[in-house]
Amino acid sequence: MNTQVSIAGVTFKNPVMTASGTFGSGMEYSEFVDLNKLGAVVTKGVANVPWPGNPTPRISEVYGGMLNAIGLQNPGIDVFLERDLPFLAKYDTRIIVNVCGHSISDYVEVTERLGDHPEVDMLEINVSCPNVKEGGISFGQRPEALEEITKEIKAHAKQPIILKLSPNVTDIAEMARAAESAGADALSMINTLTGMKIDIHKRTFALGNKTGGLSGPAIHPVAVRMVYQAAQAVKIPIIGMGGISSAEDAIEMLLAGATAVSVGTMNFIDPYATEHVIQGIWDYMSEEGIEDIQTLIGAVSER
Repeated sequence: MNTQVSIAGVTFKNPVMTASGTFGSGMEYSEFVDLNKLGAVVTKGVANVPWPGNPTPRISEVYGGMLNAIGLQNPGIDVFLERDLPFLAKYDTRIIVNVCGHSISDYVEVTERLGDHPEVDMLEINVSCPNVKEGGISFGQRPEALEEITKEIKAHAKQPIILKLSPNVTDIAEMARAAESAGADALSMINTLTGMKIDIHKRTFALGNKTGGLSGPAIHPVAVRMVYQAAQAVKIPIIGMGGISSAEDAIEMLLAGATAVSVGTMNFIDPYATEHVIQGIWDYMSEEGIEDIQTLIGAVSER
């Protein structure tokens, strides 16, 4: 059976990746997971300088998932290039680096520095970061801002770029089309949904940031719907994510139109989750007599 998929000219041995922010750069998880089995490791967000992140508390468990307001804490590009990238390069897996920033120039700086490292296969551009120069509005919430940042990064990138879309928008298809028209090579979606939790006994916000990103099984149906809508609107490949906790969830994403999938929050519950999803997809294909995974992509039928 063939489980290979291709995105923007990059071939992956299977369609299962790690969702940024849930797997570090793979170092800690390598004690549990054979990274060689993964289609790709998608790193935690990398900025041009170290980011301290948001005030604590940063994580709160909720029904069906979790809220997080980490604030993209990361040690910056220098540490990533010195420590994390050499570690990942030892494995037979694709490397996708998630890039974050407060301004377009921040993104461009990281993009240019990663361009000198051919072991980096693709860049995932996190456009859900607050755009400081635009009064806190995220790049990913206005089509015009999304087009602007996509064009600028594409002009400086040596690797294919994946735009990671925010679900906190009115029309996800419009945002997908904006990214495609500006030159994005692929999309990844969805990022977390904005949520809030209040401690009724302390009468305070559960998170120091007040709001946080909702992830986990609770958001899976929303993610499937958005992936399907985007797949109908654009021709570029989509990496589907959002509450994937089993092979069934992953296959659902493929049928909706995703070319690949990323496992996120489930890694915190079961560090072997990615391997289980890979094996589950293989078992499903074997049971259903499917010889090529390509036949599953976008194969949901109208009744």
